[in-house]
Amino acid sequence: MTRLLVAAAQAASVSGDLDANVATAARLVGLAAGQDVRLVVLPEAFLTGYDVDAFAGPLPGVEGLEGRWLDPLRAAATDGGVTVVAGTALRRGDARRLSQVVLRPDATTTAPYDKQHLDGLEKQFFTVGDHGASITVGGVELGLSICYDGCFPEHAQAAALDGAAGYLASAAYFPGGAHRRDLYYAARALENGMYVVLAGLTGRCGGSEFIGGSAVYDPEGRPLARLDDEEGLAIAEIDTHVVAQTRATHTMVVDHRESLGRRERH
Repeated sequence: MTRLLVAAAQAASVSGDLDANVATAARLVGLAAGQDVRLVVLPEAFLTGYDVDAFAGPLPGVEGLEGRWLDPLRAAATDGGVTVVAGTALRRGDARRLSQVVLRPDATTTAPYDKQHLDGLEKQFFTVGDHGASITVGGVELGLSICYDGCFPEHAQAAALDGAAGYLASAAYFPGGAHRRDLYYAARALENGMYVVLAGLTGRCGGSEFIGGSAVYDPEGRPLARLDDEEGLAIAEIDTHVVAQTRATHTMVVDHRESLGRRERH
């Protein structure tokens, strides 16, 4: 069985300022590395900012992920031996997406996942991703997720059925959304006997305020670490032995049925 120390990183993002946001991300990764964290998850659209002006403006392209703009964050990942999952708006060919980029300690950078469920104003600017994705860090398989994805039980379930022991969610919740946020991600953990790492945007970005709430949930939906709206790191350990024990006791994953048959009304 495997253990992995993870952190949900929470901070404010500056609309449209890639350099400032990459610098903040690098600083948080450095702080996490100093506490032996091996995986850091950053909020939704953190690198570009979650804001209409940023979304409507020029976006970094997937073909430029090896470019200099990401070098400070890449260096922090390499120096600290940390894998970083960072939310960003991204141009993928002619498509504009809300994505997660993954920076590895070996200095490789990829963009394996685009948000599959768009909400609210996002539908004006972006198109949906066409596939789910997982990554493996330290021998632990982890599903990728961006905010509204986590509101759909089948999204986390697909990762769990595919072998994921955890679910990494980059999010941005507005004031008034705390109750739903806290229910969604605890439920995804409980339903699937998996850890959930939720990284939430906080503070003001452009014209909007965000409420943070970053947390790490255990496989029964209990918060192991949680932030309010302050900048910081929610740090906890993923233990695949706990996942195996939980799934052996609460067997929803193996009891999943592909179909419930036809519905009858009487």
